Amino acid sequence: MISIVESSQNLERLLNRAKDVHQKIYSDVKDIVSNVRHFGDSAVFEYSKKFDGIQLTAENLCVTKKEFDEAYANTDISVLNALKKAKKNILEYNERQKRTSLLFQRGNTTTGYIVRPVNKAGIYVPGGKAAYPSTVLMCAAPAIVAGVKEIIMCTPCNGGRINPLTLVSACECGITRVFKIGGAQAIAAMAYGTDSIPKVNVISGPGNIFVALAKREVYGEVGVDMVAGPSEILIIADESANPDFVAADMLSQAEHDEMAMSMLITDSREMAEKVRNRLYSQIESLPRREIAKSALKNYGAIVIVKSVSEAVKLANKIAPEHLELCVKDPDSILEQVENAGAVFLGNYSPEPLGDYYAGPNHVLPTAGAAKYASSLGVDNYIKKISVINYDKSALTDASETIIALAKSEGLDAHANAIKVRMEKQGD
Repeated sequence: MISIVESSQNLERLLNRAKDVHQKIYSDVKDIVSNVRHFGDSAVFEYSKKFDGIQLTAENLCVTKKEFDEAYANTDISVLNALKKAKKNILEYNERQKRTSLLFQRGNTTTGYIVRPVNKAGIYVPGGKAAYPSTVLMCAAPAIVAGVKEIIMCTPCNGGRINPLTLVSACECGITRVFKIGGAQAIAAMAYGTDSIPKVNVISGPGNIFVALAKREVYGEVGVDMVAGPSEILIIADESANPDFVAADMLSQAEHDEMAMSMLITDSREMAEKVRNRLYSQIESLPRREIAKSALKNYGAIVIVKSVSEAVKLANKIAPEHLELCVKDPDSILEQVENAGAVFLGNYSPEPLGDYYAGPNHVLPTAGAAKYASSLGVDNYIKKISVINYDKSALTDASETIIALAKSEGLDAHANAIKVRMEKQGD
């Protein structure tokens, strides 16, 4: 089911697992996006019937108040309370990310920036192989804190029905316009707008390969949070780790889909063997065990290295979405971490803690993007607008420098915009 290796040389296949798939379906995604852009609602309805088997119209595309009410009626009160607790934690965390405008005065000059939220945000919430009400919270909370004026949501409708808790999550976040569409067509509809679905400024949220490639295709027309791929977890464990915990955490990602990557790097062969045995025993009790087995077989690995430091170097090269440090002193190891979407310290900070409750976002960079990208946050929903204010004397002091630089670039009109002001000073 999963191999134990003593070299990282065979990991390229795991890290490049999505590239071949990208090339195969990218042309299909481009066609979907183009058709939705040009034909709007009619293309959306056609693709919903083709891919989801449902007949949508302008009348039943958007979730109604009755459907929201039914969702609440079908949600257990204990689950609703859990959702509210999670929302509180996530909002509080995002409040700490909130930016304020900054203007700096020096002499007769003022420079800085003002912070403004985008007007409209679109959230994509997966709903194909599983429902993700937690993703609603993760995408909506930073937009709420940023001050976005309107948030809409798209999520697939399976058998004419959206998961009740997904709808409850949306309502709890003040999202009342939820559209029953998924896939690349949903991304295109939010990017370009249709008669029924408004055009947004930013699209956020994870999804399958069609969703990811559609976000890449529409970037520039709208902002996107990231182009994320299949889920990933990398666990660094020494002899102090609990093999039951490690195996459970690897499976927590393997059950997402068949392309999820679950990797253990350890300096202990004994730990490697124990974790592999626990994987075999734990996986049989999972309802999604066939998905998990496929993921572990094709994209799972246990790598033995000489030291924890070597493990961290390898992790930095991989730049995983989720990195767990199940070692004696995880705080000291944290200083060595350079590339990861999110880091979980110690045996009692498992990845699902971040998925649902702790506060930091679970929409994270994958496929090595953590080398340059960050998790979804308030910054994805704001703009920083630069502010410059010089009076006449301040511009006079800077004029010769600006004119010299403009002329060095051959931009005489730029230079003249300064010169004309200097020549008119006596007027």
